[in-house]
Amino acid sequence: MEKYLIINADDFGMCHSANTAVSKLLKKGAITSATIMTPCSWAPEACRFAAANPELAIGVHLTTTSEWTNYRWSPISRGAVDSLVDGEGYMHHESVDFEKAADLEQTRRELIAQIERAKTFGLDPSHLDNHMGSLYGIETGRFEMLQLAFDIAGEYNLPFRFPTEYLEGQFDNATLDIKISGELLEKLFAQFQQYAKMKGVATPDYLIPNEWDGPQNNSYENFREYMYELYRSFPDGVTETYSHPAEESDELKNISGVWYRRVWEYRFFEDPMTMQHIKACGIKLINYRDLAEMRK
Repeated sequence: MEKYLIINADDFGMCHSANTAVSKLLKKGAITSATIMTPCSWAPEACRFAAANPELAIGVHLTTTSEWTNYRWSPISRGAVDSLVDGEGYMHHESVDFEKAADLEQTRRELIAQIERAKTFGLDPSHLDNHMGSLYGIETGRFEMLQLAFDIAGEYNLPFRFPTEYLEGQFDNATLDIKISGELLEKLFAQFQQYAKMKGVATPDYLIPNEWDGPQNNSYENFREYMYELYRSFPDGVTETYSHPAEESDELKNISGVWYRRVWEYRFFEDPMTMQHIKACGIKLINYRDLAEMRK
């Protein structure tokens, strides 16, 4: 079996610094896919870039949370959204807050509104995924949210980011932050693998993002070596890894206290040595449109 890799840039459209970085990386083939945060102010620019480059695999980053302190966003759907917002009228800060409060029908209307708004700006979405994993239901056991995500992906005939396999070491991955037991996770994967097939929704085999707890957070050089080693560890099958590349700017620095991580990710993928390393690992790059064809 061969190793395939989808490199997805999350948070496209979150800010202008993200847009310039992601668009450059997509155009040069340094990443393979991206997903747009429709509720954010810079989403129209990202959607118009996608419309001008229809050969690229760009989807919708379904968003129900708004995590920053000074830069936030609200639902875009019309009608009642009271369960989707906090006391300030913005989306909930954390996934657990969203899961505890969200009404299923209000959530459905919001997710569809996000896809439709992106299409209004010219996006022909290649796939769907989810900001901060808020639709996975793993914070409080609300797995009807995950079923809803698959239902919507099926309605639009789009792949969805949800792995069907996991590695034991992933329980220690702080980015994934898995809060359920391996036994329950295995049952969950089996159940939703069957559900995905029933809905005709293509999914990757593995989801393996990088994390920041460790020496990789201390310098770009450490981060680069950590990423090289991570890529060497990828298993056979289709793996997705995601990042949040952005160009250094005052805008970015005023949004995130750890802005340098996004700058390092941009620098890492912009470096031609990264692509050489991926090829040396025997990994073939694909995007989500490729995955949809592979799963037919």
